[in-house]
Amino acid sequence: MGAEVSSRDYTREDRRVFRRKLHECSDALGRMVHDAVFADDRTPPRPLLGMEIEFGLVRSDMQPALASADVLTAIDEAAVFQTELGRFNIEMNAPPEPLSGEGTFELERNLRASLHIADARIHDHDAELVTIGMLPTLGLEHFTPRSITDNPRYRQLNDQIVAARGEDIELAIDGVPLQGSPTERLRVDCDSVVPEAACTSLQLHLRIAPEHFARHWNAAQAIAGVQVAIGANSPFLAGRALWHESRLPVFEQATDTRPPELANQGVRPRVWFGERWIDSVTELFDENARWFPALLPEITDEDPAAVLGAGGTPALGELAMHNGTVYRWNRPVYDVVDGVPHLRIENRVLPSGPTVIDMMANAVFFYGLQRGLVESETPIEERTSFDAASENLRTAAMFGMDARLYWPGSGRVGADELVLRTLLPIADAGLASLGLTARARDRYLAVIEGRCVTRRTGAAWQREQVAQRERAGESRDVALANMLRDYVSAMHDGSPVHTW
Repeated sequence: MGAEVSSRDYTREDRRVFRRKLHECSDALGRMVHDAVFADDRTPPRPLLGMEIEFGLVRSDMQPALASADVLTAIDEAAVFQTELGRFNIEMNAPPEPLSGEGTFELERNLRASLHIADARIHDHDAELVTIGMLPTLGLEHFTPRSITDNPRYRQLNDQIVAARGEDIELAIDGVPLQGSPTERLRVDCDSVVPEAACTSLQLHLRIAPEHFARHWNAAQAIAGVQVAIGANSPFLAGRALWHESRLPVFEQATDTRPPELANQGVRPRVWFGERWIDSVTELFDENARWFPALLPEITDEDPAAVLGAGGTPALGELAMHNGTVYRWNRPVYDVVDGVPHLRIENRVLPSGPTVIDMMANAVFFYGLQRGLVESETPIEERTSFDAASENLRTAAMFGMDARLYWPGSGRVGADELVLRTLLPIADAGLASLGLTARARDRYLAVIEGRCVTRRTGAAWQREQVAQRERAGESRDVALANMLRDYVSAMHDGSPVHTW
């Protein structure tokens, strides 16, 4: 959800002061990293698997339910379930569990129990939670300001993005054809950022000591394309068959503050993969401060240099606020818990769903593969170019399991073959290093293996089902609704998508 903001109008002076204080925060963070004040510098923490899961809300007819306020009141678990930008979304914060031993089993059990309780409590509101990358029944009629959650942060964010752009937001995506069908295209102008709310994700967190951050971030960037290729689950929006993981282009375009002229000049977008490998975490925050104007210039009274000088831990409020409006696919996060500062990587490329076991497998595969690459003799950033990693992500988003990805030592190879032949053993070794038992490793990596063997992702299943229904005579709207009804049924059954 992000930090709360005021509902007042921002002034030109607010922006000037915020810029100065943001650079003061960046300087303070650099000093903290240099002086090794993070707890992780002294005592490495036990690895924890932290997850945020975003849900779509649908009615019994499988149309979007604009009911997040009623749903959250009914669930009555404010520490776990929270609002999201769209009234057809909510978010769940899963309490972290150890990424060692068999702690993943406890997290999986807790997820299932929380979802069961939530579903039971919202039954009377004609609303149901759906773990899916994009609700396929979302239509253009939902992309209006009335679909925005009634919260000052979301209203301000919408107003500031639209104002910064100076014109309507354009969505322009050429799809990947369904079986034997022509290419479908989405071309629409929107007067709000609501299409961003259509992008429902699984976000993974890993706390990292500053000295190890760059290597972990580079590894996360290198494997982002692989994650998307084997986890794609967002093929439809506004009645069109788009990319296998359409969240990526929709998110990029829906929050783009650049009119075409600035984009043509090479001004960087706010949804961003990056443009180079890094050597220090401070480079990422420094880039944010130098390149991206403030969207929410909320000013605090804190003097971070003075707090450090007094032996305290600064909150770095301006840095945290600004960082929350620069949407890197692997985002660095500074946070303070119980007075202790830490840094973490927030991995944001994955869609929600299809099932709890699929999301657990996606998470475990990411952490294991990242750890395996970090522990390899030669860093991945010395074996491949950043441009190759960026191209992999785009190709994977377009074609899912059909993508051909570049990997050092393998060349350009199918995503399924790359995972089966090369990456699963690296992930297994990484998980063993983290301390996961063989039983836990086998449970989750077997799901990834099964997905690659069958070449069935959530996106592939959705596309197959809609194509079959249309061949049987159903219209696109009917096919999407009926497909989603079957999807929700299989989701509740809980078997991984490759067995559907």
